[in-house]
Amino acid sequence: MRFLMRSLSLRLGLAFALVGTLLLGSIGLYLYQSLQREIAWRDDQALLGRLERVQLLLENSPDLTAPTDRPELYANMLGNTQHFLWVLDVDDHRLVSINPTDLPMPELSATVEPVFHQDEDQTYRLVTQQIRVNDRALTLIAGHLLSERQLMLGAYRSNLIRVLSAGSLLAFLLGFWISQRGLRPLRRLALQAGAIDSQHLHLRLHTDSRYNELDSLVSSFNQALERLEEGFEQLSRFSGDLAHEMRTPLNNLIGQTQQSLSLPRSSEQYEQLLESNLEEFERLARMIDSLLFLARCVQPKQNLQRYSTELDAAVARLCDYFEGMADEQQLILVNQCNGTVMVDPDMLTRALANLIANAIRYAEAGTAISIASRAEATHTIISVHNCGPGIEPEHLPRLFERFYRADPSRSQPGDSGGLGLAIVEAIMGQHGGFVRVSNVDDGVCFELHFPETATAKST
Repeated sequence: MRFLMRSLSLRLGLAFALVGTLLLGSIGLYLYQSLQREIAWRDDQALLGRLERVQLLLENSPDLTAPTDRPELYANMLGNTQHFLWVLDVDDHRLVSINPTDLPMPELSATVEPVFHQDEDQTYRLVTQQIRVNDRALTLIAGHLLSERQLMLGAYRSNLIRVLSAGSLLAFLLGFWISQRGLRPLRRLALQAGAIDSQHLHLRLHTDSRYNELDSLVSSFNQALERLEEGFEQLSRFSGDLAHEMRTPLNNLIGQTQQSLSLPRSSEQYEQLLESNLEEFERLARMIDSLLFLARCVQPKQNLQRYSTELDAAVARLCDYFEGMADEQQLILVNQCNGTVMVDPDMLTRALANLIANAIRYAEAGTAISIASRAEATHTIISVHNCGPGIEPEHLPRLFERFYRADPSRSQPGDSGGLGLAIVEAIMGQHGGFVRVSNVDDGVCFELHFPETATAKST
């Protein structure tokens, strides 16, 4: 049963049946109540007409004893055994009693105007009226049994239930059939999606239908496939780059060690070997540390410790740290930052450190590297600008990929192994912002865009 209820066609068919039942049931109930009211109104009018005819007959009788002498006249006037009539005098003596079913006469008070009465069991209905004939007070009681009405309404209810049941079944079958036909394009899309795996990420969904909802679904799914394909390609490139980056220091370690073990060496030579190996180990350690940091950054539940951070002080500390490296390249670090941002200070420091180190690596000697900040309507922007050759346009989209280098020949032993800019992008993603790079007239400018929620206005 649970498996059947998971069928969308079956659920749509049941929904059609429910809607059809409610609609037909509402119409049938309205018609039934209308018929019931109409029959009751006609019966009441018939009772009133019967009182009028009896009153007219009594007024035209020469003697009030005539009703007693000729009761068959009134019986013929009533017409069948479902009706009854009593004519009472002032002492409640029965002048006329037409009662084929031997119904006990109820004790009712009469007024000049007709008054309707109905018993609690809904078996009969009657009307009473007090009249005067030849200065004599008479009470007229006319009524009829409700058995015929109840039989007719019962037959109508039975027909209504049968029609309602048939209509509900028909609505279910039609709804199921329509949903089967309407969901046919979805089943075709499901077959197409089932053929897509890691070896066929280039495939895309297509449909011949002209439904806007399906077009939107296909478009969104294809966009998701494009992102997956791009991510899979990046992951494949990352795996290859990682193997290459780790193979280089490992090959150096293995080659140097094998060479040293091939012949006896002096203690000084072994010390040099250990120093060289230590550099390779440190390179591997930095690479592993960067990869672990990136892995933590992509976790959705990573919590940041945000504090109000003075940009001027944070950048000043970084300028002091990189001052020696900048002097070696004949560069000047210029701090033009001000204001505060609500960020994780360690992450901000790491992102700016990677950008400054990258700027020092590629800046032209004798120029200045400026680190500036500015506040806009929705963002606080921190820029790192260096003078030097621009980045080729084909490298810009891939610049923040892991292990990607626009110029591999410029790599240095102490660099981040192609992970520095990827770390910057991950840090900005953690803060809800983004990083942007652009070529300017005299160099390259990296911009960190922190959203308004990360901005703390200084007082």
